[in-house]
Amino acid sequence: MIYVVFVEPESPGNIGSMARAMKNFGLRKLVLIKPCEINKEAYYHAMHAQDIIRSHQTYNSLEEFKRDEKIDFLVGTTGTAGGSYNVPRIAVTPEQMARSMNIKGNIALIFGREGNGLSNQEISLCDLVLSIPTHEFYPILNVSHAAAIIFYEIFKKEKDYPVEDLEEASALEKESLITSMDEIIEKLDYPPHKSKNASIVFRRILGRAFISGRESHTLKGTLRRVKKRLIDDE
Repeated sequence: MIYVVFVEPESPGNIGSMARAMKNFGLRKLVLIKPCEINKEAYYHAMHAQDIIRSHQTYNSLEEFKRDEKIDFLVGTTGTAGGSYNVPRIAVTPEQMARSMNIKGNIALIFGREGNGLSNQEISLCDLVLSIPTHEFYPILNVSHAAAIIFYEIFKKEKDYPVEDLEEASALEKESLITSMDEIIEKLDYPPHKSKNASIVFRRILGRAFISGRESHTLKGTLRRVKKRLIDDE
């Protein structure tokens, strides 16, 4: 199941346009985080996707949404991708994500505010960050236009996944891997900011890899051995 999450939308028109883009590409689950008033403008822009607005869900925060809907994988979007020294915002393109996407659980595509996008805190909750390459003359896309590009990249690949007989690692398995890596990082005497960045990098690598349950099990065993060796050497 793919959820489309719009964080603190400021314009009813953009809510309608988002719903319309969703229906174009077969998506139906719209979630709004602390939205503006939903009025007739939203329904006007939605056109034949008014049913998606009528059935939308509302939450007060991403954390609440993730917990209540049991989301396995959060994909954040940003118009300001980070470089090597802005680890939380290191991003992939929608095409790169769609090419390797193979998830059977609940996925959430997170879109930020029209003015400020997603905060660093919200970005840090995501397993993967997407950014769309644009021309430097006018680099920031309207949120519904960006959404349509991302939806298209997912839709055009839908027949290529899930891969038959390949079980995606569950959210619990991936969180267990991240915990194991955090325990190893703790043993390395990194400064706090480097420990945090190392943890984020590992989470993002897992996100881009879309690993299977078997791969998760094998990696878990390897990390367990690394941790044991570190303890034995103390």
